[in-house]
Amino acid sequence: MRILLIEDDPDLGPAIAKALRAENCAVDLVADGIDAQHLGDTERYDAAVLDLGLPGHDGIAILRAWREGARGLPVLILTARDGWSDKVAGFKAGADDFMTKPFRIEELMMRLRALVRRASGHAAARITCGPLVFDSQTGQFELEGLPLKLTALEWRVLSTLMLSKETVIARLDLLERVYEGDAEVDSNSLEVIIGRLRKKIGADLIETVRGRGYRVTAATPAASE
Repeated sequence: MRILLIEDDPDLGPAIAKALRAENCAVDLVADGIDAQHLGDTERYDAAVLDLGLPGHDGIAILRAWREGARGLPVLILTARDGWSDKVAGFKAGADDFMTKPFRIEELMMRLRALVRRASGHAAARITCGPLVFDSQTGQFELEGLPLKLTALEWRVLSTLMLSKETVIARLDLLERVYEGDAEVDSNSLEVIIGRLRKKIGADLIETVRGRGYRVTAATPAASE
């Protein structure tokens, strides 16, 4: 998952980002409302974690602008404001979830995973494609009933493909979801990751659709595009 984290606290923001990265997320951390709105308008994210009290634009104004601009990314408001009126304002502006500080990072991660799963059209947490199973709530993969060990980048690629199983994901879309905004990306890095994944889960489960991108599929090679 690629997460846009908007938090202006100089200690809390990096701490949340570190915790999310430990859960294999790619995180872009911004502390200014103007920059946050711009990134949400121009970059691809699986979800955003949005503080309300920000310099530049406040969180409600950012969220309202995204929704008026038809930006549908899931947004979880994370704020110290715990009044009922703040929650009402957040949901009216288009929030998908609302958490108050202090909080547990485990709960934040569970809520983010649920938001991303539902936004991808999955009601159940466990997503299956042939012998491969992805538990989107715990973040764990299984292959033929056994735990599958993946690097952070492999996890990001495979989870993105599994959340959209049987659907082609463009190469650029994958790259934008796997790497953080300031990362230096080698032009062949995605192909290297795909190659490593095929060695771990089998070559047939990840299909290259020439000129379009990649998809995970349970179809046999003869029945695929």
